[in-house]
Amino acid sequence: MTAPAGGIAVAPHYLAAESARDVMREGGNAIEAMIAAAATIAVVYPHMNALGGDGFWLIAEPGEQPRAIDACGGAASLASRHWYMDHDVEDRIPTRGPLAALTVAGTVSGWQLAQQAAAEAGGRLPLSRLLRDAEHHARHGVAVSPNLARSLKAKQAEVGGQPGFALQFLPGDEAPAAGQTLYQPRLADTLAHLARTGLGDFYTGDLARQMASALERTGSPLRLPDFHAHRAQWRTPLMLEHRLGHMYNVPPPTQGLLSLLILGQLERVGLDGLGDQSADFIHRVVEASRQAFLVRDRYLTDPARMRVDPQALLTPECLDSLADGIDLERAGGRVRTAPGDTVWMGAVDRDGRAVSFIQSIYHEFGSGVVAGDTGVLWQNRGISFSLQAGALNTLEPCRKPFHTLNPPLAQLKDGRTVVYGSMGGDGQPQFQAQVLLRHLLCGLGVQEAVSAPRWLLGRTWGSASETLKLEGRLPPEVFDELVARGHTVEKLADFDDSAGHAGLIVRHPDGRLEGASDPRSDGAALTAD
Repeated sequence: MTAPAGGIAVAPHYLAAESARDVMREGGNAIEAMIAAAATIAVVYPHMNALGGDGFWLIAEPGEQPRAIDACGGAASLASRHWYMDHDVEDRIPTRGPLAALTVAGTVSGWQLAQQAAAEAGGRLPLSRLLRDAEHHARHGVAVSPNLARSLKAKQAEVGGQPGFALQFLPGDEAPAAGQTLYQPRLADTLAHLARTGLGDFYTGDLARQMASALERTGSPLRLPDFHAHRAQWRTPLMLEHRLGHMYNVPPPTQGLLSLLILGQLERVGLDGLGDQSADFIHRVVEASRQAFLVRDRYLTDPARMRVDPQALLTPECLDSLADGIDLERAGGRVRTAPGDTVWMGAVDRDGRAVSFIQSIYHEFGSGVVAGDTGVLWQNRGISFSLQAGALNTLEPCRKPFHTLNPPLAQLKDGRTVVYGSMGGDGQPQFQAQVLLRHLLCGLGVQEAVSAPRWLLGRTWGSASETLKLEGRLPPEVFDELVARGHTVEKLADFDDSAGHAGLIVRHPDGRLEGASDPRSDGAALTAD
């Protein structure tokens, strides 16, 4: 989609894109638009995100370097290895249920901090307007998307018995089919309450007390003081000096570093002249990803416990060393990857203000626990902690969990601003590289770059295998050639959810806007004109 300056938004569900578009049509800026989209998508895409999750922002004011918001909640003050041992858990934290609901939900605090930034940028729309669409969809119902219907059917056995889940998502104890109307009146009441009292009530008011009490009754280690202690934070983004411009991402506890490490290595090994669906192109992106995962597993953790400055890992010397480890003819060794469910969304307003945003509850439907009568579905992000003493991300009270989430943004030397991203656990930095490089280096249009067949090294949501997964639209000879190079290859569907739900926005120096949403999702790219 191409349009004159006026604002554009991309989201993996069309109703979230509509919320953002309508806010910008009413004079709101991109930050306000993203708050509205974030609230709406928490209602209409609950398998991927919720008010009970975490979020991260990159916000770029015109002519300025981006700022990052870290809206990640820490572990409960009770959450320790010994507490879990006392609850007969010694090996690993359960994936579902109250014991998986061990970290504070940070995303609403991110909305709160972003709203302050929106006001500083001239935004004047009240919170009630920003939450209006989300409340409407929760109260009056929304058609279940094909993606949500598939997830409810696939995960009903895992999460259907968790506290509050069936009441909210399984009317008649059955997973609704695509097209059926899903009502969430308790969540609607919560959104209306926040619109009246302000977003801070989620952490210090009546809503915080309701949620903390409900979670404690289920057996979660979270308590009210954990809510009181939480704050979203402004952070300095990581930055890669690239020949095309400056590439940005969010620092730890996210793996935004990986996205930049991949781009930095590929600049060194070279992609010029390679077809974007060739075995050479795919192999190089895969091997750069493999090297980045090794860095991740050695260093990335709670920023307060990082042993190195992550920005120092983006020096030319570090990138040269990593790139030297890539064998252009043979696949490298096994890496450890993780699945995850997420929504990425982007917006650019008429003034050129750009937002890259990501929000998640980790696995599909997170812990599966709904916090009492509030309708707030709680994340299971804390299961990324280890219960092994001395592990890089060992569980400790108040510690931030490791996040696969990372929203990227690029400011190019030719004056273009590029907002892009994807959901998909450890697929995120891989999908980001594929979409961005196809557009910037291979000359694909924005929609073509997003729609083109993708690949994934490692696990993703719904799959535990560590294979190299390729969508079936790639040429058969590419599969054969990658196998010959030592890759263990798995064929996906032609348009597979495992290949992520990506999006891309480009703002040109003359103000012209282009945007694309992913055909793998239920989304849209919509202009505010």
